Amino acid sequence: MSSLRSLRPLAQSAITSSCRRLTPRAAATAIPVYAVQQQSRYASSKHPKGFTPPSADDLEELRERVQEFARREVSEEVAAAADKNNDFPASLWSKLGEAGFLGITADEDVGGLGLGYQAHCIVMEELSRASGSIALSYAAHSQLCVNQIQLHGTSKQKAKYLPKLTAGEWVGALAMSETGAGSDVVSMQMTAKETQDVDGRYGYLLNGSKMWITNGPYADVIVVYAKTKPDAGSKGMTAFLVETGSLPGFSCARKLDKMGMRGSPTGELVFDNVFVPADRMLGSLNGATRVLMSGLDLERLVLSAGPLGLMQAAMDVTLPYVHQRKQFGTPVAHFQLVQGKLADMYTKMQASRSYTYATARAIDETGNIRTQDCAGAILYAAERATECALDSIQLLGGMGYMEEMPASRILRDAKLYEIGAGTSEVRRMVIGRAFNKEYAHLA
Repeated sequence: MSSLRSLRPLAQSAITSSCRRLTPRAAATAIPVYAVQQQSRYASSKHPKGFTPPSADDLEELRERVQEFARREVSEEVAAAADKNNDFPASLWSKLGEAGFLGITADEDVGGLGLGYQAHCIVMEELSRASGSIALSYAAHSQLCVNQIQLHGTSKQKAKYLPKLTAGEWVGALAMSETGAGSDVVSMQMTAKETQDVDGRYGYLLNGSKMWITNGPYADVIVVYAKTKPDAGSKGMTAFLVETGSLPGFSCARKLDKMGMRGSPTGELVFDNVFVPADRMLGSLNGATRVLMSGLDLERLVLSAGPLGLMQAAMDVTLPYVHQRKQFGTPVAHFQLVQGKLADMYTKMQASRSYTYATARAIDETGNIRTQDCAGAILYAAERATECALDSIQLLGGMGYMEEMPASRILRDAKLYEIGAGTSEVRRMVIGRAFNKEYAHLA
């Protein structure tokens, strides 16, 4: 598997790919001529410095390298053990860092690869194919934490945090949800009051708790949302970078025992007069809504690649079995009802994949982020993944119900995507509201 150094040429090749003649494969997915003529405008505020969209060949090379990494480091035995032990294999962080995957969308000068969201989706999909839970922890680190700092951090904050996060020396997380504030994030109760510590440093005291925090039990750096102006609603929240190591007042109250995604540690975090220096503020004072909302679309997009990997994993386990398993002297794959289910699984997977990557490609190539498509991609992929996992179990028959097969784990992992990062119901609301905003002039 390539190291971070050997992946550098991949990032650099994306810069010059627009000058090369398109191969037949690249031409098949080429963007319109008018867009090609505006290469210099591709890099948006959501992309790393000097970003240029990668070619189809660049992305295919990346996919092959992630697949090679997953075969070696995230074997079926590793995935099954993570699920059984309810824990993430800690040694994997440094390996992910060495491979370069933890800083896909971060600037190169802080250890990132300087690539875009198509690349991030590819890594997320292929890791999810090997283990849904390991990929979820990866996304919480690389997208919810690293990318938030990349997008909103100061140059000093990036220099301080991103090199260790992209190398896998530190584990990152994001803490937004509370027991009474999930989809309704504005109702959060955690507060941050301006203060001064015994050394005269200005900062904020954080008080409250956060629930269902992915990577929470082991995170070294957490992007934490709190109310700095409790009566101001969405205009009174601020984001902070909290270093957890031996931090007075901070604790993980409990590590949660989940139905699925068990290899992704999730915790309840408690903040009891936790002092955070003022220079750890991420974004502006009372400006957390902008930080949060600007990252949500990209979070939904990258996470939508998780269900893609799970659907492929369901196909990986189902197709060989139904061609080997015989009933009435015939492989069950030759029965029309079985063929119908296989056709449905495959079509759902391919349709979901097309939607996710079309949305990611539009963001990389035009800088245009459409809320309804980011929400739509994960809405569609998540629900289809659960359906495919159920069909996989049905086609495997009695063996599908046995824990020695991965079908049960795939189903339990897939269901989380209909709940986490905004429920399916909320995603539908988001899409509807996007249309309301777009057509407000007709009201």
